[in-house]
Amino acid sequence: MRLHRNLVYAVIDGLDKIFNDKEYADKVVEQLLKRDKRWGARDRAFIAETLYEIVRWKRLYTVIAGVNPPYSRENLWRVFAVWAVLRGIRLPDWKQLEGTPVRRIKGKFDELSQIRKYRESVPDWLDELGVKELGEAVWEKELAALNEQAAVILRVNTLNTTKNALKKALEEDHIHCLDLKGYPDALVLEERANVFKTEAFQKGWFEVQDASSQLVAPFLQVEPGMRVVDACAGAGGKTLHLASLMENKGQIIAMDIYGNKLKELKRRARRNGAHNVETRVIDSSKALKKLHGKADRVLIDAPCSGLGVLRRNPDAKWKLQPEFLDEIRKTQQEILREYSKMVKEGGKLVYATCSVLPSENQEQVAKFLDSEEGKNFSLVKDRKILASGSGFDGFYLALLENKK
Repeated sequence: MRLHRNLVYAVIDGLDKIFNDKEYADKVVEQLLKRDKRWGARDRAFIAETLYEIVRWKRLYTVIAGVNPPYSRENLWRVFAVWAVLRGIRLPDWKQLEGTPVRRIKGKFDELSQIRKYRESVPDWLDELGVKELGEAVWEKELAALNEQAAVILRVNTLNTTKNALKKALEEDHIHCLDLKGYPDALVLEERANVFKTEAFQKGWFEVQDASSQLVAPFLQVEPGMRVVDACAGAGGKTLHLASLMENKGQIIAMDIYGNKLKELKRRARRNGAHNVETRVIDSSKALKKLHGKADRVLIDAPCSGLGVLRRNPDAKWKLQPEFLDEIRKTQQEILREYSKMVKEGGKLVYATCSVLPSENQEQVAKFLDSEEGKNFSLVKDRKILASGSGFDGFYLALLENKK
């Protein structure tokens, strides 16, 4: 691979924003790719993939480079040089890369690769927490899986098309997909591509949604004609899946505390042809009280640590703090106890997270069932999805029934 100066400069600028300004990696990549219209698909892929890879292995690379925050541009070039050397890329004769200690980099890599927190590039506290909650052997496998690049998975929007019709349309755009066994609406791209520019996307024929995430809506056991509440809907990925499963019949009330996310959901719903979705901002307790005992189904896709989706959000490793985890566990329990009141007698609720930690998952469900609010609920079934076992995102799903 030959390095091009303008592309590498873009990577350095991106690292500065992510490491020093604490900006989100996906937003930084989005901004950078708009910098030069002359960049082709290969150029754009280099910038995005290199940035994500360096962010993913930040701890390992910065220790090898011998640099500490805040990172000067000179230090960011050192980190980039580590990436290039370990990738076997021939370093060009640029002043920023002069004197790169190639042999020392390789030797240090071999040494640090014997220590998990460096090899898998995680903070000490997170490594210790993973061992405590999952055990040494499971955490070892899970960390390795969470550091692999995520595949691009599509969910076919069955309101507008079929899987075969979508595959054919994408093939005309030279995008080839494969079926995923056990995931009826999923297609996986054989090679990464910008699917958002396709006519099929503009027509609302699909959404990008990981395979594990596609298991959540069916777990709720919805039927056409039901009243369903998606209580933490966000921008609506699972809301839209619910609309497909309900064949646009019945009512889906998509709720969230963030109005801007619900605006995005409305836009996506229009493109998807999902007409049974109503959005409501949770701006007070009244929004919830109006629905007490009135929902056939309630989905609580709870806010969480996001540890199950580190493959696609590697910068979360560096933003996450122990104090946040303590707070989010309290929030999860509060949401479970309050939002469950919307489930009618004989109705069902799904509690879901994209975390692999039992303290955010089955322990929260057990705590809820022992509470006053949860005394009339029973656990029907749950499912723990590890990235190391599924090959996709880590998730947890619990189906509860209101026996009252």
